[in-house]
Amino acid sequence: MAFTTEQLAVMDSIVARYPRKRSAIMPLLHFVQSVYGYVTKDGIETISEKIEVEAAEVTAVSTFYTQYKSEPVGEYHVGVCINTLCAVMGGDAIYDSVSNHLGIGNHETTKDGKVSLERIECNAACDYAPVVMVNWEFFDNQTPQSVRDLVDGARNGNPPAPTRGPKTLRTWKQNSEVLAGLSDGLANEGVSAGEPSKLGLKIAKEGGAK
Repeated sequence: MAFTTEQLAVMDSIVARYPRKRSAIMPLLHFVQSVYGYVTKDGIETISEKIEVEAAEVTAVSTFYTQYKSEPVGEYHVGVCINTLCAVMGGDAIYDSVSNHLGIGNHETTKDGKVSLERIECNAACDYAPVVMVNWEFFDNQTPQSVRDLVDGARNGNPPAPTRGPKTLRTWKQNSEVLAGLSDGLANEGVSAGEPSKLGLKIAKEGGAK
């Protein structure tokens, strides 16, 4: 699975952003995922050559962070938060419901390759619990039924829009490209921080904080 000349040029442009080549390791890993859907052996070796470090160091980073996958995931990767607050608010019920609905478990993918499932320890969105992320886009205040509808829409090629962020849900590979630092032109779409996220700031200002 060799990279094309154009893809290698993109990798070079990513490396060129940084004063130290090794600083490009994480966006380069995301770029590899945007090409193949996961971090491949060839991807690791190419990155090691580009930033002049050992392949073992690239592997160490790719296996430390859970956003990087060593096996292919679905076109729509669904992460259900089951950490404390989301669990109390229904996260466990959501996970069980969508797992049974799809017939897959944690880190598994539907046979059509459309949807994969992961239990997430925290999506950093407790103010909207229970929260589900699809390709790292937020779906807030979810229920078992809303998530079943979400994955059905994804499998039919018509996924609902994220609660916050862009107006359309892009694929795993497309969002991996964004995480690599390549613009999709959608940065200004949608709401990034809703009212629950800003409530503490509002209360502080009402109390005289500047």
